[in-house]
Amino acid sequence: MFHRMLMSFCLLAALLAEPFSAGAAEPFTFADVQARAQDLAATAYVPSTPVPDFLTKLNYDEWSSIRYLPEKALWAEEGLPFTVQFFHPGLYYDMPVRMHIVNSDGVEDITFDTSLFQYGSEELSKQVAQAKNMDFAGFRLHYPLNRSDYRDELAIFLGASYFRALAADTHYGIYSRGLAIDTATSQGEEFPYFREFWIVKPAADAANITIYALMDSPSMAGAYRFIITPGAPTVMEVKCALFTRKGAKNFQKIGLAPLTSMFFYGEEKNGRPGDYRPEVHNSDGLLYVNGDKHWFWSPLANPKRLSVNTFPLPNPRGFGLMQRDSDFKSYQDIDAKYEQRPSLWVEPEGDWGPGTLNLVEIPTEDEMHDNIVAFWTPDKPRDKNNPDQPEAELRYPDTQMYSWKLYWMQPQTSRHGLGQATSTRISRNADTMTFHVDFAGGELATLPEDTGLASIVETPEPIPLLEKKLLRNDATGGWRLEFTVRLPKEEGVIESLMAARKGPVNLRFRALLKKGENLPDPITETWIYDWQLQPQ
Repeated sequence: MFHRMLMSFCLLAALLAEPFSAGAAEPFTFADVQARAQDLAATAYVPSTPVPDFLTKLNYDEWSSIRYLPEKALWAEEGLPFTVQFFHPGLYYDMPVRMHIVNSDGVEDITFDTSLFQYGSEELSKQVAQAKNMDFAGFRLHYPLNRSDYRDELAIFLGASYFRALAADTHYGIYSRGLAIDTATSQGEEFPYFREFWIVKPAADAANITIYALMDSPSMAGAYRFIITPGAPTVMEVKCALFTRKGAKNFQKIGLAPLTSMFFYGEEKNGRPGDYRPEVHNSDGLLYVNGDKHWFWSPLANPKRLSVNTFPLPNPRGFGLMQRDSDFKSYQDIDAKYEQRPSLWVEPEGDWGPGTLNLVEIPTEDEMHDNIVAFWTPDKPRDKNNPDQPEAELRYPDTQMYSWKLYWMQPQTSRHGLGQATSTRISRNADTMTFHVDFAGGELATLPEDTGLASIVETPEPIPLLEKKLLRNDATGGWRLEFTVRLPKEEGVIESLMAARKGPVNLRFRALLKKGENLPDPITETWIYDWQLQPQ
């Protein structure tokens, strides 16, 4: 009797606990993706089954001839602010990606179907139809970004963990990605990839859209959430949980909020022989701010050898690859529209702890290859009980959580009110080099010519400063700093420096402007230039 009463009571309590939830689906959240990533990290790495060889052997024109049918876009007939179109696998995109929708009924799979695409040839269409276990390569979001009666492309998630987005009145350029592992290290880079996405169906009046992603790689697994709000700028709120895979190698470094761009040449080269265009680049400099709210600008370069520049940056407040020059006259490229390529700014949330900002510049002989990478690397924590632990034995925590915002901005958008380093030009002869650095904006536009403006210039050893001068530049409304340094000319000096550092040597120059040399606060950002020494 007692047991019957107890069972009846438990049943009644269970019914009363959630009286209106019968048959309703549990909401899908970031915690679900996080649990999947944690489970994935506890197992041996098994890559997704690659797409059929005949698709990866397609050339660019053949792959591009496969077009998603716009009328088949997700939510195309529902009047929602966002729609979704999918990419066909092939060419470089050899890893299939599973796609899901999250709606009020729960999670629904999006199944690959050849009827969603228009193929360049009937033969290719038949081959794809006969292939097994097909899936998509990625997707793109559409939204009325520039005018209310047309849904522009807003963002693309395609290839490994790469993605990019647009601000209003911009053209695609710079990328971001989920994570960088061992970029520009002796171990060789590992490319994590998003193997699964969940797109949350937006409301009819939604101002943003939420996307979840599951990341995988031989060394790590991760859960990601993206909240994307279109506009000028377009803002992505990113949250990730990273899990080191059981039994993974001790990778050297991870890169958070990695940015990938292209810099072929800029004003410092004064054009390129055989090319009619003065400049060619998606971004022209690295901007960052430290915890003391000091701002720094490092112009990008296309070096002759791989260049890895590092900047100490504990608990970063912001960094980004910027397209500061937005004047068509600087590019003269009607098709590429480099003056409309977006800048991309990273704003970390919370305390990221000690770490370093990295800028990797890769030599390139054309503009087709992205050769610039920037990311922030957290320091590996030391064992408090073993302060003398060798660097090679230090390991990242098994679980790491980070959040940041990405601002896809119109070019020339400023992140601060100081004067900016707007251009860097270099002239040289046999044994000297002169830098011509223009500063403009902020207070500089209103300072009279007789202002006691001071320049602070720092040169590295063994490069002496010979002279410097500061000139008013009426054409820009700013000031031009010119300073000359003497290059090493003794035989064997450069070679000995390179031998001591076991590779290319970057010498760092710094400059900024103040109202007076003894005043503490600068009125411009600090200009930083890393010059790569080359053998004579």
